[in-house]
Amino acid sequence: MAIQWFPGHMHLTRKAIGERIKEIDVVIELLDARLPGSSANPMLAEITKGKPALKVLNKQDLADPTRTAAWLEHFNAQSGVRALPLDASMSTPSRALVAACHALAPNRGGMTKPMRVLICGIPNVGKSTLINTLKGKRAAKTGDEAGVTKLEQRITIADDFYLYDTPGILWPRIIVAKSGYNLAASGAVGRNAFEDEEVALELLDYLRQHYAPALEARYKIKDAASFTDEQLLEGVGRKRGALLGGGKVNLNHAAEIVIHDFRSGALGRVTLETPAEFAQWLDVGEKLDAERQIKKDAIELARNIRLKKVPRPPKAGSRGAVEEGDDEPSD
Repeated sequence: MAIQWFPGHMHLTRKAIGERIKEIDVVIELLDARLPGSSANPMLAEITKGKPALKVLNKQDLADPTRTAAWLEHFNAQSGVRALPLDASMSTPSRALVAACHALAPNRGGMTKPMRVLICGIPNVGKSTLINTLKGKRAAKTGDEAGVTKLEQRITIADDFYLYDTPGILWPRIIVAKSGYNLAASGAVGRNAFEDEEVALELLDYLRQHYAPALEARYKIKDAASFTDEQLLEGVGRKRGALLGGGKVNLNHAAEIVIHDFRSGALGRVTLETPAEFAQWLDVGEKLDAERQIKKDAIELARNIRLKKVPRPPKAGSRGAVEEGDDEPSD
């Protein structure tokens, strides 16, 4: 399944960030601690390249603490990057962001050189909740659906600390297939972009391999690791009463239950990827994307030749071809 979602306001946001970044001192990218690799926007990395970056692993209270520690070590090992875990509803850790920004840009601060920070991230990662916590009042709209914030907002955190909020933004093409599923499971992708059942099956497949006890505790299923993802989804439906006439399982309803339980934390503290896993997925995705691009270029070249937009390349051995050792083709 190819999960893609890039509505018009995201294109405008990309352009706005490109213009704003010139005067920004620090970029905060809010990540979902349950999928730190998949929720890191490669398009933002390109736009904000060269700026000090603070990676904030939000919703850490829902994530596997051991895996969160591994991701923090991964990000903190990168040049010009600092990483912090965070639960956006907690006021004291949120204040640590201000100190981290000053550490990344120590020459900024005071009324003559106020700190200018851009905060960005994928949809529904918790930016608005975090901003409201920092501000101490409802400065930004919040919601449990992707894409609540639509316009850039400047928010004054202190007299010498300006925070620029941007709408949640995905990237045009998700080349890591697993990332698409993880983003859909987390709620970062609008519901019209995926099928609940397919996302739930992928989620169950990962959970049975890495978090079988969580499935067994939540759904009272014994030896969850021995089942296929399809069997698990049907088992969840039966245990939770998602039934149609004749005792048949309503698989779509069962899928909604699984996805909701992951998002709400009812399954426990779960992280869907490690740094090593994501690196492997990314490597495969980049290779497949390169192959697709080669095929696409070949198709486009053939089309242009057919429409006579470009000359047809000479066949080997023809008079128009340059033979090895020739300096120039003969007139």
